[in-house]
Amino acid sequence: MAFQRRRNHYYHRFRFLIPFISSIFGGLLLFFALLSFLAPSPNVSDHTHRIPPFNAASDKAIGVSHFRVPRNGARSGRDLWTSRNAKFYSGCSNASNKFRKANAITHPNRYLLIATSGGLNQQRTGITDAVVAARILNATLIVPKLDQKSFWKDSSNFSEIFNVNWFISFLSKDVNIIHQLPKRGRKTWNAHSMRVPRKCSERCYQNRVLPVLLKRMCQAIQLSKFDYRLANKLETDLQKLRCRVNYHALKFTDSIEKMGEKLVHRMRARSKHYIALHLRFEPDMLAFSGCYYGGGEKERRELGKIRRRWKTLHQVSNPEKERRHGKCPLTPEEVGLMLRALGYGQDVHIYVASGEVYGGEETLAPLKALFPNFYSKETIASKQELENFSSYSSRMAALDFIVCDESDVFVTNNNGNMARILAGRRRYFGHKPTIRPNAKKLYRLFTNRANMTWGAFSSRVRTYQRGFMGEPNEMRPGRGEFHENPSPCICEEARFHVKSDLGPRKNDTTRRRDEAAMVGDDQNNDYEPEWPDSEEEEEQVEFQDKDPFNTSVEYEGGNSEEPNLELEEILSD
Repeated sequence: MAFQRRRNHYYHRFRFLIPFISSIFGGLLLFFALLSFLAPSPNVSDHTHRIPPFNAASDKAIGVSHFRVPRNGARSGRDLWTSRNAKFYSGCSNASNKFRKANAITHPNRYLLIATSGGLNQQRTGITDAVVAARILNATLIVPKLDQKSFWKDSSNFSEIFNVNWFISFLSKDVNIIHQLPKRGRKTWNAHSMRVPRKCSERCYQNRVLPVLLKRMCQAIQLSKFDYRLANKLETDLQKLRCRVNYHALKFTDSIEKMGEKLVHRMRARSKHYIALHLRFEPDMLAFSGCYYGGGEKERRELGKIRRRWKTLHQVSNPEKERRHGKCPLTPEEVGLMLRALGYGQDVHIYVASGEVYGGEETLAPLKALFPNFYSKETIASKQELENFSSYSSRMAALDFIVCDESDVFVTNNNGNMARILAGRRRYFGHKPTIRPNAKKLYRLFTNRANMTWGAFSSRVRTYQRGFMGEPNEMRPGRGEFHENPSPCICEEARFHVKSDLGPRKNDTTRRRDEAAMVGDDQNNDYEPEWPDSEEEEEQVEFQDKDPFNTSVEYEGGNSEEPNLELEEILSD
């Protein structure tokens, strides 16, 4: 009975607590329901969106984004459209007083012909260096012959790409240039064909080519496959001549210039600023790199088939290693993420210069999601407008060259000829921003970004990209290819940061950079590298020089020179 009384006591005691506890929980539920109703949507509050993966069907989706990317660019603390201190630098390529006029040094009846090779930009380097070679030999230069038999299969001649009359007249004080070899009586002179090694110095031309010119009765020589046949370092006046050729004498024809200006005007009509992107994500480029982008067995089969065209291009056992070492182009999505992290928002307009992109629209989708204002010459010009250009690869490349050159920011995804020439040109004409991905460092970020916040990711991108943004003095004078870093042709305005107690400020003057003078001084010694004499050995050196991935290549079957040339041409521009 006592137990029963205690149980009834506790029952009546807790009977009154149950409604009270229920009312508290009910109030809490109403509070949280009201709070969730009044709170803004997460998609609205942070203004973010998810980027679709590069390849949703991949067995290892490297390109999949697992973190939220803002629509607006990250705060970078810098002007996105100009280079710091660019106003203190300018191109300066005038000849010195000791550089004699062409009519005083050119020997009569001594002629130089050159045959270029490769795509438009590779041929441009050959034309530039040919003028300097003619000056070294004190010879008259015949208007260069463009490559019409290469992979690009463009039948255009020099005068259909470049303004030949301007080219001849602008350089008349430096080198005598004529349209064709003169005739002796009724016969045209026969030119002796030969090839000089890569990186041939001034002394190399004088020792190898000049004796042949002197002993030949015709006194005319044609140098074949003329690309990168001139040393990177020459005396300063010759380097400045290179700049006068590349940046002033080589103008496109009026029809190309007008169409290019029309494309630029249409980009400017859409936005005050625009980015030009040289994507280089074509199947041949990816196959040669040996990299893997997460496309599964289909990607391995398709790119492997292309790769097997070259006999000694070994199969890559560890594609991830190539990516780790920065030897692979970034995917379009990765390029977009890099640009967003550098501060470029969704409203930025992008012009893309590219061939066939591997994977087509599926590959481009993440980049277009990041930057929907996405254009190419085919989207901002009609087929009728491009009709006179579309059948000629060099003319189409010239249009891309103009739009990229005029862009506020140029982004390159490889280190081919177009990227190098435009980087040098943009340095010469005011150091306009030129972004090169630091692929080796960025690879780690892209693979680990799922474990990072966007803030941490964007901060590291900005850190890793220091020195890769086209700022003045990023590259030391004499480093890299001359066409990419024409330091002897860039002058710096002297800035005197004088404190008030040190007297009045000096007048601004223009001076040559000491380092640039050192480039010329290096050539005063008698050292000449021993370049291979045989063509077989030379081909090996060529591909070490030109291969953006530093891989030795040989084509299977037949004449080894032409197939090697094909691969070089595919990758070079």
